[in-house]
Amino acid sequence: MAIGEYNPHSIEEQVQEYWSSNDTFRVTEDPNKEKFYCLTMLPYPSGRLHMGHARVYTIGDVLARYQRMMGKNVLHPIGWDAFGLPAENAALKNKESPREWTYSNIAYMKKQMQRLGHSFDWSREFATCDVAYYKWEQWFFLKMFEKGLVYRKNAIVNWDPVDQTVLANEQVIDGKGWRSGAVVEQKEIPHWFMKITDYADELLDSLDDLDAWPKQVKTMQENWIGRSHGLRINFTLDEQGIADGGDAAKQLQKDNGATDSADSDGRCEIAVFTTRPDTLCGVTFVSVAPEHPLVASWMKHNQTIEKFVTQYQSSTLSPEDRSKSKKGIKTPYKVRNPLTNEEVEVWIADYVLMGYGTGIVMGVPAHDQRDWEFAKLHGLPIKQVVAAAGEPAIDPEIDMASGALEEKGVNINCDDDLDNLNLDGLDFAASYAMILQKLSATGSAKEEVNYRLRDWGISRQRFWGCPVPIIHCEKCGEVPVPDADLPVELPTNIDLSGGVSPLGKVEEFVNCICPKCGGAARRDTDTFDTFVDSSWYYARYCCADSETAMLDERAAYWLPVDQYIGGVEHAILHLLYARFFYKVMDDILLKDGKKVSSGREPFLRLLAQGMVLKDGKAMSKSLGNVVEPQKLIDIYGADTVRLYILFAAPPEASLDWSDSAVEGSSRFIKRFWALAAELQDAPANFDVKSLTATDKELYAKMHGVIIKVKDDIGRRQNFNTAIAAMMELTNDLRAFMQADGHNKALCRHVVYNLILLLAPIAPHICHYLWREYGEETELMDAPMPVGDKGAMHQDNFLLVVQVNGKKRSELRLDKDVAQEDAKKSAADAVARFLEGKHVIKTIYVQGKLVNFVVK
Repeated sequence: MAIGEYNPHSIEEQVQEYWSSNDTFRVTEDPNKEKFYCLTMLPYPSGRLHMGHARVYTIGDVLARYQRMMGKNVLHPIGWDAFGLPAENAALKNKESPREWTYSNIAYMKKQMQRLGHSFDWSREFATCDVAYYKWEQWFFLKMFEKGLVYRKNAIVNWDPVDQTVLANEQVIDGKGWRSGAVVEQKEIPHWFMKITDYADELLDSLDDLDAWPKQVKTMQENWIGRSHGLRINFTLDEQGIADGGDAAKQLQKDNGATDSADSDGRCEIAVFTTRPDTLCGVTFVSVAPEHPLVASWMKHNQTIEKFVTQYQSSTLSPEDRSKSKKGIKTPYKVRNPLTNEEVEVWIADYVLMGYGTGIVMGVPAHDQRDWEFAKLHGLPIKQVVAAAGEPAIDPEIDMASGALEEKGVNINCDDDLDNLNLDGLDFAASYAMILQKLSATGSAKEEVNYRLRDWGISRQRFWGCPVPIIHCEKCGEVPVPDADLPVELPTNIDLSGGVSPLGKVEEFVNCICPKCGGAARRDTDTFDTFVDSSWYYARYCCADSETAMLDERAAYWLPVDQYIGGVEHAILHLLYARFFYKVMDDILLKDGKKVSSGREPFLRLLAQGMVLKDGKAMSKSLGNVVEPQKLIDIYGADTVRLYILFAAPPEASLDWSDSAVEGSSRFIKRFWALAAELQDAPANFDVKSLTATDKELYAKMHGVIIKVKDDIGRRQNFNTAIAAMMELTNDLRAFMQADGHNKALCRHVVYNLILLLAPIAPHICHYLWREYGEETELMDAPMPVGDKGAMHQDNFLLVVQVNGKKRSELRLDKDVAQEDAKKSAADAVARFLEGKHVIKTIYVQGKLVNFVVK
């Protein structure tokens, strides 16, 4: 039967029905085949796909299809990141349950994905709000609790008074909740934490093993972990500071070795952490974070401090913005520098973060830009104690009016009152060693490694999340829910309006019996941060139907993920938490003495795709610039949409949306269809040895494109250049077919190979043409064509002839032609363009072109 007119809707409907009825994308473990786990970050079921979704899932689909055609056993699953506050808010707005809203959106989005022809193994689909999924999340939480990797303590958190929940720092924008827009408050509440800091060193060091990750993503992870080597140095607080410090000061005394009977002669030392002890002589003040326990005591004795702290707590600045601010207040207290024995003022400053180091910093305005800005604002002294390396010995001091000198160098101005210790002239390493030796001898300093990374706060005071499986008993304390009683399910009769915790209002949920003592107890009413849900989903796909274990032996076959695809906006938290979970799973999940997971990193290769922009801005419902793929599919078909998404820009770059460019992709699909239809009945076989010189040129181009496309998709992951190469070959084929007596069998052979090459990108049209060309096997299991480099070596070559950079002709010459002969032939070919002109210069590029520069 002849191939008819191209009708994308009819073709795609037929092909998708074939895939569904033949279960084409279902995969099982096969130890005899090399596995390839291709995964795209699971979507949030918001209800509508936009082009950002279409782009990332099409990129993943191309890689999955390509690797399957390369003979690998490919796992390509999909699921839904279904818990979270947006569903709860939408349910309130629409007066329906979050469960109904979520599953309704999932059903709709699943149809949209299937319409794009994505090759997901839907048999492994789950939503993180499925009880069968979060049961094992609760089980794993309790295993971490047993291992001491989970704990509960009071903590100051970002509190959204409208959404009535804790917000991560990243969810506070300009001091306001990222969804509600309400001014965020600082509030102290009981909070669950996971001890990710126990894995800080491994999380940092193992980044070196991730050779196939983008450098920028690894750098972002490194900075977030923020490992610093330095000294913990003790400054002695004055008597008034101790007296007003109350219990906080007594605790510091105990921390420094004091006892109830002997309190280290009444001294109280406050510690700072610094990576620059060489600047210790330049300390002119000490700054304390407003959240520090000492400040809480001091404000009881000083109304000025109380007023400043109160204003700070009601500030609309986010924690990151506070670190950039330079507001502060001088206290009546002083501390003594252990190296110089000088007393300096104690300030409370909003740029000091309690979450890093000790919550106290030594102010060295000459050599720290933040300290310099604070000192200039508040009129504090600035003392230079480091000169830049290579600075002349005469007058090494610099003008500090414009900023701090932060780079390392040699010490100056450090020889006065240092008890026979002269640091002048020493470089950083020598100064560091000498200061450590002196201060450690008196117990005033010790080496320490510090981290920016804090333990992960996972509590959320909302309903639509995984319940914390802990029971609170007045007698027994925090009691884990027994395994036999898991899962702790969310109730259905829930009132979402108002209140700190919706679960807390459901008496039949809260009130329970302590499994340890049998007495009356209460369930924990917090739910997990949704980052917990997405930190292990990739492992559950390997055995999504397991009812007896979180993971089983199938995980060892599939893990780790060979290719992970997602937005760069998830480069820090999601990837960090997923890496943490993978390492913990590797440490905890043992089966018959063997580890269930493989290796210590979950994602071997990472592709961070760029955003889709419309009118120069990221597509967003709030901006009203969203382009839905379904509308374009209805007009052009799914293959055209896929082709455009992949052709418009490299995957890591932003894609500027263009309706007119979509039309261009549609024209290419139609041209390719027409070529395939025209050559359907051409002979299928030809003799390579009988090819003419012109035939060999097309044959060589085809093999060059095969090699390039496979390299572009498989290694470089540059789909746009692969598509461009196929478009160029299609144009060359059309030009070749214009000649009388052209080799039709060769032309059919070119189209046949183009069907295979284009199959991962435009799977519907290629599947259909594959069958029309007489093939009965599954196209996804057909091997990718093999490029023959030998076929690309020709006895002749095509020489492009230019005049002033413009192409005027082309010649086919023998590969051994002499340069002068090539120039002469080129000049003859463009004689009419050279007539009456003076040739200034002749540029010759061996085997490629001649350019005559004339005037």
